[in-house]
Parts: sequence; C-alpha cells; structure tokens
Amino acid sequence: MTADGGSLARASRAGVLTAVEDQKIISLLPDRLRSPENHWVAVTQRARVIVHSADRVKPEELSTYEALADEQWKGRIVIRSSSNSYNQSLMATIIEANGEEKALAWAEAIVANMARSPQGNDRDQVRAVAAGLADIAVVNTYYIGLLAKSEDEADREVAEAVKIFFPNQEGRGAHFNISGIGVTKASKKQELAEQFIAFLLSDEVQSIYNTSTHEYAVSKTVEPSELQKEWGEFKADEVPLSTLADHNADAVRLFDEAGWE
Repeated sequence: MTADGGSLARASRAGVLTAVEDQKIISLLPDRLRSPENHWVAVTQRARVIVHSADRVKPEELSTYEALADEQWKGRIVIRSSSNSYNQSLMATIIEANGEEKALAWAEAIVANMARSPQGNDRDQVRAVAAGLADIAVVNTYYIGLLAKSEDEADREVAEAVKIFFPNQEGRGAHFNISGIGVTKASKKQELAEQFIAFLLSDEVQSIYNTSTHEYAVSKTVEPSELQKEWGEFKADEVPLSTLADHNADAVRLFDEAGWE
C-alpha cells in the first residue's frame, strides 16, 4: 500500500504484484482508478492544487499550472523538492500535455519564480505562504485539511490564511493522484488480502478517509466531507495513472536540467 499511481504502476511493471480477482472490488472503481491488469486499485484520491494567500492573491489572477511560469510570480512561489513523488507525477502530466521542451521551460521558470530553495513538506509550504514568505504554494489538498483540523491553534490559523484554487479547469483539469493497494505475488493469503482491500473500499472506511485524512474517497456512494465541499467543485485530469510511470524518468531528468533542487 503506497501513495502515487506512478509508484504502483512501476511495481506492476516490475512483476511484484498479482491480479486482484474479486470482481466486486473491480466493479467498484472506474478504469482510471485501477491498473489495466487489476494489479492495484486506488483507495483514496488527492488533488495537487495551487494554494494562495487569501489577502495578497485574488483567485482571478490564477488559471493553470503552466501560468505559474509567468514573471508576475517571480519570488512568490514555494514548492517542495523535485525528489518528491508528488512533484514528479505532476511534472509527468505536464510532459504528457505539453511535451518535454515546454515542460523543461516550465520547470526552469518555476525555479526562477521560487521565493526560496525547496525545503520541507507540503504543510511547510502552506506555512510559508501564511507567514508572508511567499504568496503561492503547490500542495496536495489533504494537507490543508490536516492543518484546518489540527489540535494546534497555530496550524488552524495557517489554514485560515490561505485559499485553495483548482488549476486548469478550462482545460484538462487539476492533477489528481492516489493512494492505492495491491497484492504481492509472494502473498500466501491472497483471499484475506482481498478482503482487506474490500474493507478499505467500504463506505464506512471511505467516509473515515474523507473526514480524518481529508483525502477524497474513491467510492461513488460516499459524499465529500463538509470541509471538502468548502474547497469547491472541480474538474479532474483524466490522464491514465500509468502515464505517471511512463514519464517519471523524464520528469526527474528535466528537473535536474532545470536546476530544481
């Protein structure tokens, strides 16, 4: 069980996983949320979005991931390291949508627009925006939920200081990745493993994901949490998750060429 559809696709291609056989599990998910061979299935979804200062950035100033390369954002963006799988998968979708040449130019422009060298996790990027060190961060939605529902008042204040913007809504949609699960070929208890997968996909557990980890449920019958509803409706990029694996090596190479630490 791991985060990132690209990682799961690479595990499948490496021959580590065996097919899930329970057709009830398969029927619960659309094609995009499981591998073509049913070697893995998604259990949650998360969007990688633009988070912006509620005071210093207006939503109408924002549009796409690509537009973050504009000079108006120079010195105003924070984002974590290129070694992070979330950024590598986002880059893979940009390569798929725009080609390598434009993807490299985009990465170079983002580096030029950074308020600081990449450091910390997604929550640290949001804290930097709230503290006025930057105006924009690119993070996964559920980190905003973790801050908003934290027992720490300072974290809750951070969440209140920013807003979520779903990019590329007039085009391909916002980048969505997953956490997913598969059964290894080495497993001697596949039936029990599949029972566990079915449990994770039950409405009861999917509702818990919505309200505790703040990732989006994959179940079609589970309503978003109230907090997720506050984030707004969105169009999601429907690019196959296998694409994240297809372009992962290229994403890493282009990040290196761009000087993205």
